[in-house]
Amino acid sequence: MTGSQKPHSEQDLSRRKVVAVAAGGIATAGLGGTAFAAGTAGERGRPAPAGAGADADEEVCYRLTSETVEGPYYIDADKLRRDVTEDREGVPLLLGLKVIDSETCRPIRNAAVDIWHCDAVGVYSGYEDQGNGGGGGPAPTGEPPTTEPPTGAPTGAPPGGGHQEPTDDSRYLRGTWRTDRHGQVTFRTVFPGWYRGRCVHIHVKVHVDGEWTDAGYEGGHTCHTGQFFFDEESVLASAVVEPYASNAAERTTLTEDTIYDQSGARGGLLKLRYDKRDITKGVHGSLTVGVDPGATEDGQGSPPQPSASASASDSASASPSASGG
Repeated sequence: MTGSQKPHSEQDLSRRKVVAVAAGGIATAGLGGTAFAAGTAGERGRPAPAGAGADADEEVCYRLTSETVEGPYYIDADKLRRDVTEDREGVPLLLGLKVIDSETCRPIRNAAVDIWHCDAVGVYSGYEDQGNGGGGGPAPTGEPPTTEPPTGAPTGAPPGGGHQEPTDDSRYLRGTWRTDRHGQVTFRTVFPGWYRGRCVHIHVKVHVDGEWTDAGYEGGHTCHTGQFFFDEESVLASAVVEPYASNAAERTTLTEDTIYDQSGARGGLLKLRYDKRDITKGVHGSLTVGVDPGATEDGQGSPPQPSASASASDSASASPSASGG
């Protein structure tokens, strides 16, 4: 395939087959009208120097990003696109990722990156009949959630266990795209909502060692299955505007969540930029994702299995998590 080939805005694809297109820049209309680079600390292939500050220290390139479980609502390579919004309402979110080898610090090019998450009222596409967080029926409506963190542990377990087959043909807020030569990939979506038992999050998978051809992305393996998280300040800012204010589901905070390992950027906590006076203008989220390209991390609940090349310290940093949606 040549670099002049135009990307498809949306294309239905069979499992683990995605039509190859050229990765390019993405405009950010509606988010300030400027281009957004996904680069973060360590993007030049070097660890951040000692004393470089908290943000730099959190994203030192040799750290493996925490592995988590896949959850029940993954649909494999169903849509090849960078704009996954479709008709979903919500605060615009531009998600910029940089995928690097956690040992060499070098960017990983031509990887296939999948993201998927629920909409503003907690519903996953493909599983709409399960409603908000698998409770059945439509997403709840009513008074806005309190802006005070809930007290006590949340009741009821989050959706977990094995994969569930889709129940409908909706596919909003899901997409797959390839990393460029800098290891970067950008998605346009909306700020996720929440459902009972889980904090606000986005799921991600990184696939490597496959081949991009005119027939699709073939072979390879999944080297990372994780989740991205949002700080409480941003979640509370979104919770008071529609359609998030119509989500009456009990909200789990970041510190209460059973999947997030509380390790900051290493655990998937996004670096966010937005107008604190008006979050509806849009949010830029970014993160460097350190992976072991030789590992197989399919998110099926087993402990991480780094390749022999990964250092002992890297192996220790990627602790397994409990099941969750």
